[in-house]
Formats: sequence, structure tokens, C-alpha cells
Amino acid sequence: MPHSKWLTAVGAAAALTVILAPTAQAASASGAAAPTSASTVTTLYYDATRAGGWEDAITAGVASWNANTKNVRLVAARPGTRAEIQIVATSGWPQASLGPVRPGGQGRVELGSQAVAEGHDKTRIAAHEIGHNLGLPDTKPGPCSQLMSGSSAGTTCKNAAPNATERSRVDTAYASRAATADDRLLVDAS
Repeated sequence: MPHSKWLTAVGAAAALTVILAPTAQAASASGAAAPTSASTVTTLYYDATRAGGWEDAITAGVASWNANTKNVRLVAARPGTRAEIQIVATSGWPQASLGPVRPGGQGRVELGSQAVAEGHDKTRIAAHEIGHNLGLPDTKPGPCSQLMSGSSAGTTCKNAAPNATERSRVDTAYASRAATADDRLLVDAS
């Protein structure tokens, strides 16, 4: 990534942390939560090259997860390298495979424009669908404060940050590399 784009991404992550995650644990200068130890952090690479029009929402959604979790890091894959999470734009309803996705594994996120046409927030959609890949099922119906309540929170909901319970579940799932993925496809239709 060119230096100027990296600085922009870091700045966006820091700004997102201030706006969306004021309670994030031990945030560093880059806006990411400080890992408990280097040995417990799982890095997952994502490929969003087929998600045209969703770039800003994906960047913000990834920054939200990175700012709010300590045992997993989401990193954009370099061109031509393998990525565990494939993010694509579709014309249907958003959906994703249920993880937790592991290094060397495979997860898929489909960012459907049908939800955007109905008025749902793109960044919330991206963060929600990534949450499925990280092992979180839907919690519908639910309030806006629950990221995984998805569309049931209504079109006015813009929250793209996981709450304390959601953060804890993801950190627990990635605290041990032995956990397995559920491997179901979750369609997030209302």
C-alpha cells in the first residue's frame, strides 16, 4: 500500500475509533485495541477487490473490528495473495458465512445493494457481515446498540461498532486457535 493511502487508512481508523468506539479497550495511537500478547493475535486477510462501491464502508467496518477486538486483526490482502475472507458486492440481500474463520480457512461476505436501497447504512452492513465471519450469529430482533441485530434495528441505525458482549465473544473465539468454523451461510434479510 502506498504510504499516503496507509496514512489515510490509519487516520480513518483513528477517527472511527473516536466516533464509534469510545469504550474500546487500550487503544493505541493507530486506533487499534492493544493485543493481550502477540501470541494470541490471529491475523485474517481479506480481499475486497470485487466489492466496488463499498470501499469506504469496508474500511470503516474493518477499522471498527480492529479497534474493538484484541485477539484478531483484519488486514487487506496484497494483490495476488490468498485471503481468508472474500468480500464481494452483489445486487441481492447482504449475507455471509458464519465463522470463526481461521488462517488458511475461507469466509465469504456478500454486501448486497438491496439493503442499501431500503435505506440501511453501508458501514453497519459491512461491519455486521464481517461479524458473521468472525463467528457471530444474528441477534434479531435487537436494538441498534447490538451490531449483530442487523436490519431489525431499523434504517435509522448507523451503529457499526460491536457492543461489549459481541467483542467478548469474538475475542473468546480467537483466544484459542482450536475452535472450528460453523460453516453456515447467513442471509440477513429482514
